[in-house]
Order: sequence, then C-alpha cells, then structure tokens
Amino acid sequence: MKSLASVIRQLHKSHSESPKPLLLKEIENLRRRIRLIRDMQSFGVLSLLLCTGCMFVLFRGYYRVGEAVFGASILCMLISLGISLVEIRMSVQALDMHLVDLEKTGAA
Repeated sequence: MKSLASVIRQLHKSHSESPKPLLLKEIENLRRRIRLIRDMQSFGVLSLLLCTGCMFVLFRGYYRVGEAVFGASILCMLISLGISLVEIRMSVQALDMHLVDLEKTGAA
C-alpha cells in the first residue's frame, strides 16, 4: 500500500503539470485497486479473527459452533484470495497500458 501511495502522489504531480488521457486511466485503475486491497485485507483480517474465535469456542467445548466459525473463516480467506487475484490482474493491466503507450510514442 505504501508504494501505491507514492505512485498516486507522483501521478497527481504529473497530471497537474501535464494532463494526459493515460494518466486519467491509470488514476481510475489505482482507485479500483485501492478499494480491492482494502476489501482483500478486511476479509483476510476477518478470517484470522474468526479462526481465533474458532479456537476459543473449541477450547470451551462447543464443537458444532467451532466447525461453523472455522467454515466462515475459510470462506473469508477464499474471498480475500479471490480479490487478491483480481487486484494482481489489474496491476498487470496497468503495466500493459504503459507498454502500449511506450510502443505508440516509440513508433511516432
């Protein structure tokens, strides 16, 4: 997240100095990626909290409740991993936009 913040600051500076359509596309891509990262981290933390809660209820002897809480924990982790996969694909897409732009400018 720290590197995204520096990229956003740099984009803001570049766009303020010389607005370009590619920068607007990249800014929108970064906005979506930040939301995805927030959601991914939220589901990951929720998964760990549920897993800890599962251990507590199992320790107390509530095995059926423990199974349900552990199942919810696994589901949250799967959601987090799925969101992570989407964010990785978006990151590669953003890099591809730059490569396409470089090819256009190099050919001109």
